[in-house]
Amino acid sequence: MALIKNVTHRLHVARLARCCCLGLLLVLSACTFTKFYSLNGASLDYNTYKTISFGNFPIRAALVYPPLQQLFENKLTDMVAQNTRLRVLDTPNTDLRMEGEITGYTLTPQAVGENAYATQTRLTISVRVKYVDNKNDALSVDQSYSAYRDFDSNQMLTDVQDELCNQICDDLKDLIFNATLGNW
Repeated sequence: MALIKNVTHRLHVARLARCCCLGLLLVLSACTFTKFYSLNGASLDYNTYKTISFGNFPIRAALVYPPLQQLFENKLTDMVAQNTRLRVLDTPNTDLRMEGEITGYTLTPQAVGENAYATQTRLTISVRVKYVDNKNDALSVDQSYSAYRDFDSNQMLTDVQDELCNQICDDLKDLIFNATLGNW
C-alpha cells in the first residue's frame, strides 16, 4: 500500500512539474521585447532604429597600406550586418551612420636583444570613427580606437602584413561595435 502511495505521489509531482514548465513557457512566449539584446552586446530598440549607413574610411596615416581601407570597411559593415537587424543602406539619411578615417599605421620596436637590435616589432592601426545617432544625438560618438599586434623582427613586414592587418581589423571592429551599437 505504501509503495502505491509513493508511486502515485511521484506521478502527481511529475505532472505538476510539467504543468509549471508549460505554463512558464506560455507566459514567456506571450511576452514581447522592444529591445534586442544579443550575446555580442548589441542593444538596439528596433522600433526606433531600422537603418544604418557607412561612409568611407580613407587612410590619412603617414605610412599607407592600400588594402587596409577596404579590409577595415568590409569588416565593420559585415559585423553590423551579421549582428544586428539594421538594414545597411548607401544613403547618408539613415537612423545611424558611421564614417571616419584611418589615422595611424605605425611600426615601433618593442623588445631589444643583447645586440641592441629590436627582437619584436609592433604594428599599430588607429581609426577615428564618427558615429551619428540621428534619433538621439546624446548617443553620437566621435572617438579614436587603436589596436596592435607584435611580430618577430626577423620577419619581413610584407610577409606578415596581411595576417596582422586582418587580426587588428577584427579587434577594431569589435571595439567600435561595442562602443557604439553595444551601448557600453
